[in-house]
Amino acid sequence: MYFNCLAPSIVFQEVPGEIALCFSITGCKVGCKGCHSTEIWNEKSGTPLTNTSFTSWIDKYQGLISCVLFFGGEWQTVQLIEKLKIAKHYGLKTCLYSGEKYVDMAISDHLDFLKTGRWVAELGGLDSPYTNQVFRDMNSSQKLNHLFVPSSPNGSNAPTNLFSLTQQRQGADNVAA
Repeated sequence: MYFNCLAPSIVFQEVPGEIALCFSITGCKVGCKGCHSTEIWNEKSGTPLTNTSFTSWIDKYQGLISCVLFFGGEWQTVQLIEKLKIAKHYGLKTCLYSGEKYVDMAISDHLDFLKTGRWVAELGGLDSPYTNQVFRDMNSSQKLNHLFVPSSPNGSNAPTNLFSLTQQRQGADNVAA
């Protein structure tokens, strides 16, 4: 079995505090309604990501990246673990974005960060206080969703209470009237 991916890219927001080389692995079976990456659903898309080509990508960006991120790939456990081990050998942190609720322990043992949970538009993504998705530091088991929530007007990173903001807005409108 082969492991296909789209052309890798450098990303800055998906793993807080890290510059990540991101590999979008094709063949996703989750198929979330409203997915922004439907091109990874087709397992025949992309090109094979061999250990040699993976190493070449890391060599190309060595010293510029601090993390390797996989969008998917958990359905090909052996191939994914091989890549995670290579990244660790280079001293890089590792992260997996999965639409699944749970990921095989054999994979999670090689991760520094893990995002789980399918996309549900009504709940929003990691930047929503209502999301079903969880971004976790696998070394400390700490949930890090708060790092994705934009700062509120008072400067904190606490999720903004939309109901409270609506009430404040209505109160301000009443005062102005």
